[in-house]
Amino acid sequence: MKNNQTKSKRRVADHGEVFTAEREVNAMLDLVKQETERIDSRFLEPACGDGNFLAEILRRKLAVVKSRYGKHAADYERYAVIAVTSIYGVELLPDNTNECRKRLFEIFDKEYTATCKKEANEDTRQAVRHILRHNILCGDALTMKKSDGEPIIFSEWSAVNGSMLKRRDFRLDQMLEQNTTNLQLDLFGETGEYERDETGAIVLSPICEFPPIHYRRVQEYE
Repeated sequence: MKNNQTKSKRRVADHGEVFTAEREVNAMLDLVKQETERIDSRFLEPACGDGNFLAEILRRKLAVVKSRYGKHAADYERYAVIAVTSIYGVELLPDNTNECRKRLFEIFDKEYTATCKKEANEDTRQAVRHILRHNILCGDALTMKKSDGEPIIFSEWSAVNGSMLKRRDFRLDQMLEQNTTNLQLDLFGETGEYERDETGAIVLSPICEFPPIHYRRVQEYE
């Protein structure tokens, strides 16, 4: 992680941009250590910068994946991708957004290549890049709009039938509408525009959903 907590005085003045130091990142994440070590536990950083928190979360998740599945390349690959799908961020500045996506991909790719060696493949790498483009977005978490003024939309990636992923898209404002007092909300849980199932539980309605597809091919759906 970076020791330098600012890029320039101008950025601090214009945007209040100050990056969280490594020690503070780890101390804060240790407060929810159990969740950071759950492979599929979802995290949203509403002002992610270039990814100090998200990078450490991904490192922790990939360490768990390696400890459990490192001896079996196919299992490691699948669960490493699931770890990536669980990480979300919103960042106001485009350069930070791009740096965050790049940083997370490089963390994934370094561990993936070292663990899977000759079995590592470009389709999986492209799938991870695609997932990060949908999960790390340039926008304002306060207005819940992207830099182009459109609503922030996140993709939920759910593992189904082993190697398949199902994508459903949700608007952030609708997701948070009913969770103004819940500090540990389920990112795609009981919030926003919803319906109830036969048990009476609230079910959030996606604005779009896609048929399940192999995790190496998620980039085929746009």
